[in-house]
Amino acid sequence: MELKEFMYELPLSLIAAYPSKDREEARLMVVQKNTGEVFHGDFSHLGDFLQPGDLLVLNDTRVLPARLRGQKESGGKAEVLLLEPFPGWPSLWIALVDAAKRPHVGGRIFFADGFYATILGELGRGRYGLWFHHEGDFMDMLVKLGEPPLPPYIHRARELAPGDWERYQTVYASSPGAVAAPTAGFHFTRELLEGLGPRGVETAFLTLHVGPGTFQPVRQEVVERHRMEGERYNIGAEAAEKIKRAKRNGGRVIAVGSTTTRALEWVVRRKGRVEADEGIARLFIRPGDSFRVIDGLMTNFHLPGSTPLILVAAFAGLDLIRRAYQEAIRSRYRFYSYGDAMLIL
Repeated sequence: MELKEFMYELPLSLIAAYPSKDREEARLMVVQKNTGEVFHGDFSHLGDFLQPGDLLVLNDTRVLPARLRGQKESGGKAEVLLLEPFPGWPSLWIALVDAAKRPHVGGRIFFADGFYATILGELGRGRYGLWFHHEGDFMDMLVKLGEPPLPPYIHRARELAPGDWERYQTVYASSPGAVAAPTAGFHFTRELLEGLGPRGVETAFLTLHVGPGTFQPVRQEVVERHRMEGERYNIGAEAAEKIKRAKRNGGRVIAVGSTTTRALEWVVRRKGRVEADEGIARLFIRPGDSFRVIDGLMTNFHLPGSTPLILVAAFAGLDLIRRAYQEAIRSRYRFYSYGDAMLIL
């Protein structure tokens, strides 16, 4: 399929630069795959659209304060986005480095007194190996000096606002390692999740550490030529058993977000069934692909031509998603990470 089929025009005024005052205040569009019907509601009433036996599967990854602003020895500014530590070496990281001039091997970037990084080598695609020098615990320094890696389409002159660090996490985030948030889960509160239990709706958690690929647009005119970057995941035995039980009992497995969907569908393609597993997922889901695990999808409204939008179109059908997005624009829904929600059933 051609990339242009997944493009649309969005008024800039509909891009949510800030989160809603309260998480549950988000609007909720419910799309019925079988009938094509579209309903409008509030996220706080999510339970009204679920039924006993449903299972929500959520991604519990926690975003690292992965953006560091520093200065090179030459005096030039440098911005570092941490991507992944080397196993067993907490001070050795793969990172993106953004600077006016390309950093050189052996050069240093300074972030604070006693905290700097030496560039060990260039890895391609803007990535470098960095060795951090610091006093005390590295993660303590990162929490003190790092910033949440807000997406580039949140335009506020790149300034942080009060509440950004809290709101650019889900309330159930517990496994540090992501450089971007699983934004479909932003609208949940602990009270809302707890209120689903009496309705007969269960929850399960897996981990997929969202990587920088979530920000990278598809550049190929033919979408099938795009290649997803690998992302680390872990599906525990408890989550796998809950999913299998829901399937056996005729319940619906509803993935909260494209990241959850990719992890589940990758494991089934790799193992032939849902079971406890961990590794690196590289699945790019596009129209024509089959879904072997999920029966429903909770998601946000995504960027034109992005991999999450292509995944959503694969699940619900491109024509239906085009119509739903047109309706969202007419109804002035808020788009992207801090925006409103869509539930596809």
